Amino acid sequence: MGNVNVYLKLFLEYLQIEKNSSQYTIEHYHRAISEFFDVMAEQGITDVKDVQYHDARLFLTRLFGQKQARKTISRKISTLRSFYKFLLRENIVADNPFALVILPKREKRLPEFFYEDELEILFEACSADTPLGQRNLALLELLYATGIRVSECCTISIRDIDFFLSTVLVMGKGSKERYVPFGSKAAAALKLYIGDGRKKLLEGKPNQDALFVNHRGGPLTARGVRTILNGMIEKSSLTGKIHPHKLRHSFATHLLNNGADMRTVQELLGHAFLSSTQIYTHVTNEKLKKTYMAHHPRA
Repeated sequence: MGNVNVYLKLFLEYLQIEKNSSQYTIEHYHRAISEFFDVMAEQGITDVKDVQYHDARLFLTRLFGQKQARKTISRKISTLRSFYKFLLRENIVADNPFALVILPKREKRLPEFFYEDELEILFEACSADTPLGQRNLALLELLYATGIRVSECCTISIRDIDFFLSTVLVMGKGSKERYVPFGSKAAAALKLYIGDGRKKLLEGKPNQDALFVNHRGGPLTARGVRTILNGMIEKSSLTGKIHPHKLRHSFATHLLNNGADMRTVQELLGHAFLSSTQIYTHVTNEKLKKTYMAHHPRA
């Protein structure tokens, strides 16, 4: 790939050291940039300096031809724009071929969430009779009680839980720490799991800092969390698949529905910008509209 690998390595080091980006972000950047230069190699371009605006447009056309989601395409173009912005700053290239590429408009999709009665069904389907059952209930309670991301949940250590203050220390995006409160039901589920189920899962195995562990005693992964949640859905009377973000969406939506202010929800979610939190106002407004249409005598 000519000099691409050299500059890609420099860029990824910059993301890790200077920008403090997460491993997930770094892997995404690596994949997107490698994908672009694979396409460029087909065109006989192996030097970062030889890429021009029409090459960027060619890549955009290729992504649309593959029917990739607009959100995915936008993310890849933004990644390449950032890469060339870095190269420009380092005086490696003379201009940014992605600077004038217009990003496709994203589809406006409202976040999916559970209604409160649906969540009750999900909680009732959880059995705390076994160590894994206790872990699963504690996991579900904590995800809904705090609205944390699944990636954040998987990095929580046993020391991060403070039962006296009813808070959990969370490592968010960009290695930003925040304390998130949890309620009495989550506390009860966590105490049962930590005092009983977790100890049994770790019997005869090396000591483990991670709060949530798998049946082998190792740290629970994001994929493991998704598998657990889908297993809960199958045991309940609910239909469809669940993704961890649906619990995060439910957390935010229910807070706003019950009168929480936007800034508080923003801080709890760990959003850098209020605009990220405002998507939930559309969800709550939709609920208001449905309630109005169902109950107003002249609707």
